[in-house]
Formats: sequence, C-alpha cells, structure tokens
Amino acid sequence: MQVTDYTAKKLVSSEADPAVVIQSLQSALEASRSEIAALKHQLDWFKRQLFGRKSEKRIIEHPDQLDLSALLGDAASPSEPEATEEITYHRRKPKQRSEDDVTDAGLRFGPDVPIEVIELSAPQLEGPEAGQYEVIDYKISRRLAQRPGSYVVLEYRRPVLRHKPSASLMEVPAPSAVFEGSLADVSLLAGLLVDKFCYHLPLYRQHQRLKDAGVTLSRSTLTNCVQRAIELLRPIYDAQWEHILQSRVLAMDETPIKAGRKKKGQLQATWYWPIHGEEDEICFTWSTSRGSAHIERQLEGFVGVLLSDGYAAYDRYARNKPQITQAQCWAHTQRYFERASNGDPAAGEALTLIAGLYRVEQQIRDKKLAGQKKLDYRSRHALPIADAFFAWCHQQRQRMDLVNSDPLAKAITYAENHQEQLKVYLGAPEVPIDTNHLERALRVIPMGRKNWLFCWSEVGAKHVGIIQSLLTTCRLHQVNPYPYLVDVLQRVALHPARDVEELTPRVWKERFAANHLHSDLDHAH
Repeated sequence: MQVTDYTAKKLVSSEADPAVVIQSLQSALEASRSEIAALKHQLDWFKRQLFGRKSEKRIIEHPDQLDLSALLGDAASPSEPEATEEITYHRRKPKQRSEDDVTDAGLRFGPDVPIEVIELSAPQLEGPEAGQYEVIDYKISRRLAQRPGSYVVLEYRRPVLRHKPSASLMEVPAPSAVFEGSLADVSLLAGLLVDKFCYHLPLYRQHQRLKDAGVTLSRSTLTNCVQRAIELLRPIYDAQWEHILQSRVLAMDETPIKAGRKKKGQLQATWYWPIHGEEDEICFTWSTSRGSAHIERQLEGFVGVLLSDGYAAYDRYARNKPQITQAQCWAHTQRYFERASNGDPAAGEALTLIAGLYRVEQQIRDKKLAGQKKLDYRSRHALPIADAFFAWCHQQRQRMDLVNSDPLAKAITYAENHQEQLKVYLGAPEVPIDTNHLERALRVIPMGRKNWLFCWSEVGAKHVGIIQSLLTTCRLHQVNPYPYLVDVLQRVALHPARDVEELTPRVWKERFAANHLHSDLDHAH
C-alpha cells in the first residue's frame, strides 16, 4: 500500500500525460482493491479458525430434500424410484431413572470393573431398641470413584532349601522377567508405554506421579525401560509393515515433528509419513526430508492405488510408474472451496455438489454394499455428480471477474489439475473417497506434540513411530492396548521369528486375545 501511494504521488507530481496518469492510478486502485479483498478474506478465515465452527461436515437443514437437479442439469438422468414397503414396529419405552443411577443415563460399567462393597450400619440396630428391628432387604446405590495412580511392589518370597543328606543349599529361582535383572515388571513397562503414547502423559509427569506415590526412581531409568521395550517390539512393527505393503490400496500422508539436534539451541524439522493399509493397519515411517525420495524408498515393490492429498511429492513419485495408480482426496478439495466460501457465494454450489458425493457414500454404507454392487451404485449416482462438478468448474473459469489470486480460482485450479486422480475412486470400489480415515489415525502425533513436544534424538523419533504404529492399530481393531502389550512383551522373545506376524494386533486379536498372558500382578494377593 505504501509503495502504491508513493507511485501515485510521483505520477501526479510529474509532467506525464494526464491520460497515462489516470490509467496508472486506476491500475493502482484496482491492485489495492484486490489486495484489500485478499487480506479481508484471510482475516475472515483466521476469525473462523479462532471463533468459528471447526467441523468440515456441512450442515443441511433438510438433508432429505437435498436437490442436485438444478446443478446437475443434463449430466444425470433421473433414477428409477426405489421400491418401498410399510414397516410397523414396537418401540420400548425410555428407561425410568432409578435411585441407583448416578446420572440420567445411569452408571454403566463392564464385568471387569472392580467393585468394593461398603457395608453401612443402621443406628436402629444398636442400643436398647435393637430387638425391635430386623433387616429384610438391602438397597444398593453406586458411585464411581477413582484412586490416584497406584503402584505395587511385587515381593517374591522364595524358599531356601537344605538337602539334609548332603547339607547343600538350594533356592527356588525367581520368575523370569522381560529384561534380565530389571526392576520393572511387565505391567510397569506396558503402563509406561500406554500412558505416554495413548494418553500422552510424558515421562516426567509419570516420574512425578511415582514420587507422589512414594516410589523413588530416576527419570533415566524410566527412559531406558521405554526404549528397551520399544526395541523389543521392532520385529512386530516390521512384520506389520511387510503386510501393509501387500495391500492393493494405500493411503499416505505426512505430519511434522521436531526431532534431533540441528545446531545449538535448535531442533531439526522432520516428518512422520503414516501409511494406512486396506486391513486397518497403519505404520508411521520417519524421515528427515519431505521429498519424494522417502516415498520411493518406503513403497519399493508396491503395486496398486496410492491415495493421498495434492502434495507435489506424491505426483513426482507416481509419475512414469505404470504400476501405481494415483488417487486423491475429495476432502482436501472440499477444504479449498470451504475457504473460498467466505468471499464468493458461488463456492457454495461446489460444496453442494461435493456434499452430494458424500451423501452417495453414506447411502453405500447404509446399504452395506461392496464389490461390484458398490461400483455400480457409484457409477449410477456419484459419477453424474462428479461430471457436473467439473463442468461447473469449467463454466466458472469463464468468468471475467475471477482473477487468479481469488480463493475460488485457486480452488477450481486445484480441482481441475487433479481431475483424473479425483475420479479414480469412482472406478475402484475398494478406494475410499478421501483420506479422513488416515487423518483420524495420525492425530496421535499432533496430540503428542502438545504434550511431549519433541523427540530429543532421531532414534527416539523412530521409536515413537514403532510404538504408535502398534498402539494406533490396536485402536483401529478395538484391541485394548494394555493387555496387548503385557502379552506380546512376554511372548515376543519366545515366539518363532517366522511367525512374528501373529503378534501384530490384527492377528493377535484372533489368536491370543481370548487367552493372553498376564502379569504376576494379576496373581498377587
């Protein structure tokens, strides 16, 4: 703005032709208006990030009346009405709140939750009139209570025997531990890992909790326990990674992390590259670079569909690779138009069309379609919407008032540049419409960054990737991570190396979950 004002004053004060001066001033004014509009759009976007709604889900007042016919035009022919039937049913009355309920919904807990019974005495049963009362029933009320983080010291009392004829002494050996000579029981190792990487409780906070519980340990001891435990799990991670590479469809993304010392007082910027396989398994690979070279190394030998966002490194990787089909995420495309919706009402038309694509996906999930039936449904209902969307993009590009710096123009350019990749999912039923499933899984890294902040060394960053790969996969398969770790930390050293894949959460759930190994803590009295 200051440069523009200076230029205008210089033109006015000069002896230039008045027509040239007026034209230059008009050009400067238009440039200022464009700059003001761009800054206003940025300000509106920042206000929304701070105070507005964060969800990307579109709110439609009447979703059953979502009409795409005006936008589709002749792109899609009306589908035949589906057959309907009248259904009658009996609905159970809402449960009435009882006196035993803690909240309106009632206290809910499973059979594994311990219950401690507190017997309350009746004053009427004591004293001279006690004979006039008798107990005929008990009324039960429950409250949910919490103990501070508790720790237990397991004391093994091992008998020492003397052989009378030989007068020799012998003792019962101590039970084997995960690490020979270590003071940590397997329950402590699993607890440290779950608290740090599932619930994002840094080791220095766990160290404080131990101190409050009366246990004195150095923080370096806890760090050593965590490192050795994760290193023990590395073969399981490797087996899971090999199985992921056998998938026909992979989803890949990247997220930053500070790891390792770059120079005095500064950590280097590195990246995790989470890769999601088609059987709900995920591995967090790590690299000091955000370039396509890491993708080349990690996906060596992979043949299939790679689903990603529009980051250029994925384009460079997939280029000139006939064995790789590149698919791109519709959610990232939607975000471009969402940002443009504050400044241009026309962006709402694009969002309505994209919402139609997601509505088709919801119908597919409701109908539980798969394979060819899913492909046919997408071809009948989603393909016309996608064609209408790109026809709308082409039509908008003809607008004279749409400059390249406009957010809507950038959104349209992004969509058109990736049109072929965005349409891949329409011809492959196993390919998702977006990478939202991967983004939900990788949230553990940003959550960790807000708590343990960074990784002090590159080895530590690789360890975080190993343990988060297993724990996140546990969540995806609804496996409780604590008993899983208690079992595999004891089992991995004894399990045949050729069958280590059986210890990945996906297979462990079927093989060992029903009869998993326990800690000695479970048998202590």
